[in-house]
Amino acid sequence: MIGVDLVNIKRFEKFYKKFGEKALLKYLCKEEIELSNKRVDTLSGFFAAKEAISKALGCGIGKELSFHDIVLHKTEKNAPYFTLPKRVINKYNINNLSLSITHEKEYAIAVAFIEANKQNILSH
Repeated sequence: MIGVDLVNIKRFEKFYKKFGEKALLKYLCKEEIELSNKRVDTLSGFFAAKEAISKALGCGIGKELSFHDIVLHKTEKNAPYFTLPKRVINKYNINNLSLSITHEKEYAIAVAFIEANKQNILSH
C-alpha cells in the first residue's frame, strides 16, 4: 500500500504563526516537534508524512487512526521512519514500513509504503 501527501509550506507557515506550538501538538508529540527543530519545511513534511501514512493504510486520520498513533523518528543518518501501535500492526498484519519526505521551495511531500498480508488488507 502506498500513500502520498503534498503540503504547501507557506500555507503551513501561516497556520503555525497564527496558532503556534499549541496547534502543532494536535498532530505531533513534543519529541517530534523537537526533532523538527521547529523548521517550517520539516514540520510541513512531518504533517505530509502522517497524512501519507494514513492514506497508505486506507483509513485516513479519524476514529481508527489518530495523528498521535503515528510516531515519526529519524535514523542516525537523518532518514525518516515511523512506528505504529501494536493494535494497528496486528489489525493490518503489517510486515514492513517505509517513508520518504522531501521539501523544495514551496512544497513538502511524503510517500509512505506499508507492506502487509494482502488477504488481511482486503477485509478492511
